[in-house]
Amino acid sequence: MQINKENNTLLALILFSGALIFSSIINNLLLHFSKNLGTRKKDGLQIRWNSTSKPALGGISFYFIFLISFISMMFVFDKNNYFTAINNLGILATLSIAFLMGLADDAYDTKPLIKFLAQFMCAIILILTGTKINCFGNELCSYTITILWIIGLMNSINMLDNMDAITSIVAAGIMLFISILTLTNEHFFAPISILTIAMLGSIIGFLFFNWYPSKMFMGDTGSQFLGAFLAIIGINYCWNATVLMNIDITLLNSWQNQIKGFLVVICVFIMPLSDTFIVVINRMLSGKSPFIGGKDHTTHHLFYKGLSEKKIAVLFLILTLIGSYIGYLIIIDKQWSVIKFLLFSIYPISVFTFLFSVTRKKRIT
Repeated sequence: MQINKENNTLLALILFSGALIFSSIINNLLLHFSKNLGTRKKDGLQIRWNSTSKPALGGISFYFIFLISFISMMFVFDKNNYFTAINNLGILATLSIAFLMGLADDAYDTKPLIKFLAQFMCAIILILTGTKINCFGNELCSYTITILWIIGLMNSINMLDNMDAITSIVAAGIMLFISILTLTNEHFFAPISILTIAMLGSIIGFLFFNWYPSKMFMGDTGSQFLGAFLAIIGINYCWNATVLMNIDITLLNSWQNQIKGFLVVICVFIMPLSDTFIVVINRMLSGKSPFIGGKDHTTHHLFYKGLSEKKIAVLFLILTLIGSYIGYLIIIDKQWSVIKFLLFSIYPISVFTFLFSVTRKKRIT
């Protein structure tokens, strides 16, 4: 089906508004029926910044809206081609597994090995159905980096969910970047880009309930689903941006393309990647296991330095949007050079250095 370019923005706004309204309604209903269901106990195994017991049901609305959007697209695309497209089925299967694994973890506190196996399964399904990172034309390299990326980001987003609105606001910033990228480069009318618009509306609707002081959490149900979804759009529109968007045909399958994709990923996903690496480094330097939770994330240290939780959320959004804008500039740049790589690298290096220095300083007492 062909859509005129001038209608793309209108379609995106309608889809976004519908998802936002629907998300608000669903989360409001979940909140009213959550006296017992999905509520974490104060003495639970998960270490959270906010010790207040609140329902961890936000992730249900994410998956519900995704599923409705996914099924609804059969009326937009040719249903035969849409439902036989192996990559679409792979995305559906992957996000369903991520959702169910997160739901089980919220309900039963599943063992880390089970979570890892589920994440590994998500990565394998995506690879087998054609969603993978293109790496110098080397299949083994592509498969390895794809698996590390998917598992790593699912855990990174889960770790970032340590304070009100942080994961939601960062995910919204990344999805906004993807939406603008596809709209401005005539790639909007594709299943994954349409799903991104719907999920952006879903996230904003959830933010009404997750903004400080929050009424509900997204739980592992939400963070695992979001981690998998962000990993998928990260592959399509960051790692493989030059190839998929056909912005610079001369760079296809070249080392310049791979370097551009890597730098785009670092800039766009600067906040979850920085937080994860910094927490792991600090815990290892302190002789602690990086897999045991604690109140030692970058968000926590910024709070210790005097920033309020609202200001921290706004800061994370601003840094994500700046990184996304730089990523956009990298993607559309048709005259790539080593000098530009070094110049664009200044931003992620500066953000990482700043956040790392904050975590290494003594707390204000």
